[in-house]
Amino acid sequence: MASNPYFDTAAQEASEEEEEEELDEDGNPTNRPGRKIRDADMDDSSEEDDDDDEEAARAIREGFIVDEDEDDEEEKARKRQERKEERKKRRREEAEDDMLDDEDLDLIGETHGGEQRQAKESKFKRLKRGHREDRASVEARGVQDIFSDEEEGGEGAGAAARARAFGGYGDEMDDFIEQDEFPDEDGERLRDDLEIRQPSKSGYTSLQKLKESGLTEAEQEDIMGAFGEGNEFEWALAVEKDIMADEADSGRPTELKDVFEPSQLKEKMLTPEDDLIRMTDVPERFQLARKPYKDIMDLTEEEQIERSAEEAKWISNIMYPRQGRRLDNLREPFEQAVAKVLHFMNVENLEPPYIFQNRKDYLIHTERIARTPDPRYPDEPQHEMHAEKLITQTNLWELFDFDLQYRAFAEKREVIRNSVAALKEANPDFEDAVFDDLVPAAAEIGELQDIQDYLNFTYSQQLKDLALDADVDGANGVNGAPKRARGARGVWDKIRAGPAYHYVRAFGITADAFAQNASSVGRKHYTEDIQSRPDDFADTLVQDPDYRTGADVMTSGKAMFVEELAMSPRLRKHMRVLYATNMLFDAVRTDKGMKQIDIDHQYYEFKYLRNYDIRAFVDRPEMFLRMLEAEEQGLIEIKIRLQNERRLRDELRRGIESDGLSEAAEQWNTLRREALEKALQKLHVVITKGLKDHLKNQCENKIAVICRDEYSRKLDQAPYKPKGMVLGTTPRVLALSNGAGERVDAICWAYVDENGRVLENGKFGDLRLGNQEKYIPDGKDIAPFVELVERRKPDVIAVSGWSVEAKRLYRDLQDIVELHKLMSTAYEDPDEDKEVSDPLEVVMINDEVARLYHALPRAAIDHPGVPPLTRYCIALAMYMQNPMKEYAALGDNITSITFDPNQQLIPKAKLKKHLDTAMVDMVNLVGIDINDAINDKSTENLLQYICGLGQRKAGQMIKTVNGWGHEMITRGQLVGDMEHGLRPSVGAKCFENCASFLYIMYDQTENDADYLDNTRIHPEDYDIARKIAADALEFDEEDIKTEVDHGGPGAVVRKLVADDAQDKVNDLLLEQYAEQLETKFGQHKRATLESIRAELQNPFEELRRNFTYLNSSETFTMLTGETEKTLQEGMIISVSVRRTFGDHLEVKLDCGIDGGISSTEFPEDMEKNGLEARQVWQSNQVIQAKITHLDTRKLTAQLTMREQELRKPFKREMYHGVDEWDDDQEARDTREMKKATSNDSSARIQRVIKHSLYRAFNSAQAEAELAKQGRGDCIIRPSSKGTDHLVITWKVHDGVFKHEDVLELDKENEFSVGKTLRVDKATYSDLDELIVLHVKAMAKKVDEMMGDDRYQSGTKQQAEAWLTTYTDANPKRSMYVFCIDRSYPGYFHLCFKPGRDAGTFFWPVKVIPSGFQLQGNKYPDMRALKNGFKLLVANHGTGGVKAHGNGVANGGRAVHAR
Repeated sequence: MASNPYFDTAAQEASEEEEEEELDEDGNPTNRPGRKIRDADMDDSSEEDDDDDEEAARAIREGFIVDEDEDDEEEKARKRQERKEERKKRRREEAEDDMLDDEDLDLIGETHGGEQRQAKESKFKRLKRGHREDRASVEARGVQDIFSDEEEGGEGAGAAARARAFGGYGDEMDDFIEQDEFPDEDGERLRDDLEIRQPSKSGYTSLQKLKESGLTEAEQEDIMGAFGEGNEFEWALAVEKDIMADEADSGRPTELKDVFEPSQLKEKMLTPEDDLIRMTDVPERFQLARKPYKDIMDLTEEEQIERSAEEAKWISNIMYPRQGRRLDNLREPFEQAVAKVLHFMNVENLEPPYIFQNRKDYLIHTERIARTPDPRYPDEPQHEMHAEKLITQTNLWELFDFDLQYRAFAEKREVIRNSVAALKEANPDFEDAVFDDLVPAAAEIGELQDIQDYLNFTYSQQLKDLALDADVDGANGVNGAPKRARGARGVWDKIRAGPAYHYVRAFGITADAFAQNASSVGRKHYTEDIQSRPDDFADTLVQDPDYRTGADVMTSGKAMFVEELAMSPRLRKHMRVLYATNMLFDAVRTDKGMKQIDIDHQYYEFKYLRNYDIRAFVDRPEMFLRMLEAEEQGLIEIKIRLQNERRLRDELRRGIESDGLSEAAEQWNTLRREALEKALQKLHVVITKGLKDHLKNQCENKIAVICRDEYSRKLDQAPYKPKGMVLGTTPRVLALSNGAGERVDAICWAYVDENGRVLENGKFGDLRLGNQEKYIPDGKDIAPFVELVERRKPDVIAVSGWSVEAKRLYRDLQDIVELHKLMSTAYEDPDEDKEVSDPLEVVMINDEVARLYHALPRAAIDHPGVPPLTRYCIALAMYMQNPMKEYAALGDNITSITFDPNQQLIPKAKLKKHLDTAMVDMVNLVGIDINDAINDKSTENLLQYICGLGQRKAGQMIKTVNGWGHEMITRGQLVGDMEHGLRPSVGAKCFENCASFLYIMYDQTENDADYLDNTRIHPEDYDIARKIAADALEFDEEDIKTEVDHGGPGAVVRKLVADDAQDKVNDLLLEQYAEQLETKFGQHKRATLESIRAELQNPFEELRRNFTYLNSSETFTMLTGETEKTLQEGMIISVSVRRTFGDHLEVKLDCGIDGGISSTEFPEDMEKNGLEARQVWQSNQVIQAKITHLDTRKLTAQLTMREQELRKPFKREMYHGVDEWDDDQEARDTREMKKATSNDSSARIQRVIKHSLYRAFNSAQAEAELAKQGRGDCIIRPSSKGTDHLVITWKVHDGVFKHEDVLELDKENEFSVGKTLRVDKATYSDLDELIVLHVKAMAKKVDEMMGDDRYQSGTKQQAEAWLTTYTDANPKRSMYVFCIDRSYPGYFHLCFKPGRDAGTFFWPVKVIPSGFQLQGNKYPDMRALKNGFKLLVANHGTGGVKAHGNGVANGGRAVHAR
């Protein structure tokens, strides 16, 4: 039965009697409407689906059916079904009792003499009638009539809402078709329906009996027309009873999965898997990373030792060569350090920050070097210690990644070994040297994959038989199932088992023997010839039906030998070595690339690249990634070839040829060479693909590491330090910004105190100082600003913005501070022993966090009721108070910040992973006050980065500690205190990881407080710290015992602090402590002892660098959006004329920089013709000029318009050698392009249009110019269609640009702009009207689309994957989303999947100035579009409707005009 998830399916259930044919008034069978709908074909005229049969259409329709929920457990399902049957039986009995029998009807006179009552309808039938009285009583509500009520009376959507309101299923896809808004009339009708009470049972059963009363049809219609049929809500009542009965019968408590969708639980980390991570006492990051792999703790102790030694060697072989000359001659200590770190990670489950902080001695190689004795200083030590750091903090994270790679490597190798062992067990005579030689020697996972391919190819039939035997054995163990037949043979198995394999053997050498010859492994294998010629020998192997001729035998045998060569893992390994040491890269431009990649294009630097060595990509990883990007766009083709390829191929041929001189031997050698050539072609495809993937991964990792290092640099800065304060003190900040700096923009400000509270904010209009000589008064807001500063006394004034006008505001504020002598907070000068104060500092700060934050929904929640620019100022102030907190608060949005210009070339997930490691390192360096984390949301956000924790464990810790009802006093409370009823918040292992990074402020008034809990000293080292404190105080054992008995274990340290004697620890010789610890306990603690000494003197000292100020280059990029590469001297750019003077022009660059053009740089013909600037140019006119000088500090530029300079094109610096560029190809392409351009230019007249947006650009130049601008920005440019056409290129989205063809009508001449401008069927009077009413209107609709909650920012494939994931998680639901169509700018995909088992459908949505167009129908906004979509699916199914509108036809398939 056809149905649709938009509508209630419970109302479609019917008894078996209902399925029988019905009779009309004449007694003839009738086709019921429900059957028509079920048998009707879906109308889908899509070009791609023309061959869809009726079965596929029915499957699609059935995908819309939403079944009732079923319990996963069969027993519960069976019991529930029994209860339902019992309830149905009870309802039938009640209905029979309530219905009037014949005698009752006769008594009330409802029968007519001599007339028989109509045949009874089944009394067990569930009616499916809707509100419309003309709907057939047995009609099913399917896909085609899902909203038929709306078509007939405009109440379809209302009916669905009413069904939901009365407890029915209504729309099973409530998440797919959300609660829509309805017009007032429909809303009023809905409210009226909601007031209808449940009809009494006697009421509707009596009305039902009217059909059996003998009344005429007309009389029945009159009665039902007046009172209704009484059964409209019967289906809803039945469903409600079922639900209530289920709830009553269910004894289990309500769980989260009963309330929330699986996707919601996963998002909120509330799934059983998340709970398991919380409860497992292993660091969360370790659990997540190791999830795909087996637990190595399941291995025996001997296996673990063997595995650890092998892994340490495997990783050292990769990492040691990357260390350079720094660790020359330290290979053995390096490998020992790697082995120790792996033990810490894999056996002790210690994270990198813990190892770096508390096991740093194992990362350092120390060496005792004898000193030359000096008789003048006899007491000096005779030796000195030389230390070399073996493993850095970044190396620890690399080592962790390599450990995961080794796990994958080891597991894959284990799978191969198990398969080989199974083959040996099945066949005791099994022997293959490939596995014996190559599996133990494999060092890369690619080599194992080659062996796996060889195994599957050579022994595929045996492996299939083993798998079948295993399945049968398992089945026999369960129910004694009979043994199944062997699996079908593949094509290679058939050849291997047939006569053609004798032909393969006749090649005289095996693939593995040839590979050994090629790689010079073992003794040489000689190729043996047979006496027969290849064709004659093939004739002797002819056998029906597979090999009817000798040619068949030759073809199969040769193909088999080629495949064996290509599958040989030994040959593959040899070829990989050859490619790794001899490969060169060529970038070959395609025809498309020749046209699109011009000299200004970003891909031009490798358009003609030749003979490029792979080592060059080490320093420029972004080049290879951009090459891959260009290849994906079809602009170039990356070709990998071997250097000295002919010589290498000749060497390979000699290894396969025989020494025979006969004619037969020569023919066999020819055949061998042909087979080798084909095998090498296959190997080339396999190896080059693997090499490109490997190189891509390496380049991505390289850029990710660069981003991580830059992020670490940004995080490694303490809060701004006011003069005279200790580093780490939180300042009071007054932040100001003028935003974009337009004249209408106000200057917003916010004052944030040292506790992070926004105490005051507001706006200023004019803060510019006047000029008394010119009688210009000061700005009206200078006095209020001065009063604000003097009243609030900030420690610093922060300024920033996103235009060069912010620089002017910065200078104005400096002038105001200097003129009015505004001073910072006074501080004590130790040199002069008095209070002093300095002029208040004005700082231009980095605004990358503020730009992101102020536009996020979180900002509006944190600071409601203030303008976005004020929120921006708040974020600036917060950044100065703690940069690390503000970066951490961005969450996943951190990838939107630019750490490297090439970071968009790597996947966001990989970038985020590397950035998170930087945050983890810095948070653990700084530490967190656990009590602050409980009370402060921003500090709590940092807790997930603490060693051993993560999002889940951090949340569990906060939840548990909050449940105690008081703050923490000691670190030990984290693992619980049963005496005081404190539940543990972390396990013992996670506590070991996190303890030294979570501190508690020392309170000497608290008896249980321990001073060491306020230090970076780990609890495992507390005894050492106490011993050092006692020795510093010169306590003997009796003194120590006295203090401990009186004040507890921490009494000695407390005494050291109380006496202010921490400096005494500097007098101790820690080397002796280190020697004793190593001798007695085997602990390496030399570096740890130094940390303990430092922490005893200055606990949790601020170790970050001072607050970082922006340099001129960074300020230039922040305010202009340009970099030193995107805006350089020598570039020809477009500038806008601001003012004209007799001797110069003032212009403004697009990035906001002010520029000047002196009269000496005017075009040469101006001087000849005696023209002044005012006669040639006017304000706001756009002109072309060349940059001659760029001052990034002052944000100014000097330009020239001399024709001689403009003729010299700007050429970017190319990074390639002399022999790495195809100059000949470049010259040929240049000539062809010039010829094509000249031919095109001869037919076109160059136009100059006086409009600020006009540019003499082609499409590629326009897109490049708009790439750095915002959505909806546009450029007017000439058209190739002639002088009566223009093109408006506007930015739809990043990387998506639409070129609108504008037809000019009513032109005065060929140079002027037409008085009427036509785009599609719309006409406009001028360009400004066209831009506002057409381009900007469509851009607004694009914004509306992308702001909708159903919009997905990914690709069509990603949207499809998301829909599949959603419907898999919610099998009884359907979903739809929108995503942009990058192939056709101005269009979006409407992607919908009507259920888990249905296909995914894509309908094009066109953006038009007045709204959206779908299937030929126009909709003004997103709400109307979504409602219209539902109606289209309801009325016409997933195939849509054949539209006759513009741009859409053939069942909704878009026809896009280029």
